[in-house]
Amino acid sequence: MAKTIYIAGLGLIGASMALGIKRDHPDYKILGYNRSQTSRKIALERGMVDRVTDDFASFAPLADVIILCLPIKQTVAFIKDLANMDLKEGVIISDAGSTKSAIVDAAEQYLAGKSFRFIGAHPMAGSHKTGAVSADVNLFENAYYIFTPSSLTTPDTLEEMKDLLSGLHARFIEIDAKEHDRVTSQISHFPHILASSLMEQTAIYAEKHEMARYFAAGGFRDMTRIAESEPGMWTSILLSNREIILDRIENFKERLDEIGQAISQGDEDHIWNFFNKAREQRQAMEIHKRGGVDSSFDLFVDVPDEEDVILRILELLRGTSLVNIHINEENREDVHGILQISFRNAQDLERAQQVITQNTDYTVVVK
Repeated sequence: MAKTIYIAGLGLIGASMALGIKRDHPDYKILGYNRSQTSRKIALERGMVDRVTDDFASFAPLADVIILCLPIKQTVAFIKDLANMDLKEGVIISDAGSTKSAIVDAAEQYLAGKSFRFIGAHPMAGSHKTGAVSADVNLFENAYYIFTPSSLTTPDTLEEMKDLLSGLHARFIEIDAKEHDRVTSQISHFPHILASSLMEQTAIYAEKHEMARYFAAGGFRDMTRIAESEPGMWTSILLSNREIILDRIENFKERLDEIGQAISQGDEDHIWNFFNKAREQRQAMEIHKRGGVDSSFDLFVDVPDEEDVILRILELLRGTSLVNIHINEENREDVHGILQISFRNAQDLERAQQVITQNTDYTVVVK
């Protein structure tokens, strides 16, 4: 039976989710809410949704499933609003917030005693692009889509959501809301603080040491890429997970003090073990397996400095979907080749590797 799905927030996540739902459930009616007229217009014109509104309450009573793809503070406010609306019996309410405890707690507080179901969720996918204009049906492919069940999650809720979101081609996983916030504080939230701090430190340092601006490449670029993330979203994330993040900051200070003391004392063995242990730990992590937080697949091609060489590579890859192309202009030992091409899935990566290897004598490295 066809369902009515209401997506509140037609940014990159919400609009991409609408496309994924339509891929496997073309008969479902998708309603969309967004304050921005631009995103509403794009989503409607491109067929991402069937109807749009700037009045959140107007479509809520029509929905079988409501998904809140909004900032955390607004998500909590809308959950409170939903508690006072005349919604369908058994309606599923979910979200896409990057922290979960505050949202799940709000749902259990405001929706208790209602004939509504709630399950928290966090699709661990994204892009530096924003808005409905950047929506991508493959955004969630191979990425983790984390569900955080609540006391309002019935046994069949999770299976219904997995079926609804099957077209996202994501990897579904369940975890407790509090444990989710502990884990993401370490592998997502704190790294954003670190990247932004390093960027600010370098910018100030470069005022007196101008060449720092020109030499910053390779590893520095990779470490600070996420410093370009949207500040409003990250302010919301940090404030909704503050105690755990503060704990991670204090822990990191201790680690900096420890290696700083080793450097001060000239303790060569300690310093060597510091780097060696980190190398071994990284090599053992799931980060080297596909389907984690970062779902892109990278190919590095060592190409000669010749006119049109990149165009020739792209011609070979005609018909293959690319996520990104980057030219590593600096000659650095931590950069594999000069041309970096990112793909969305393993099949495209393998095809590209085969085509380039068969048709050129360039060195190709898969990372």
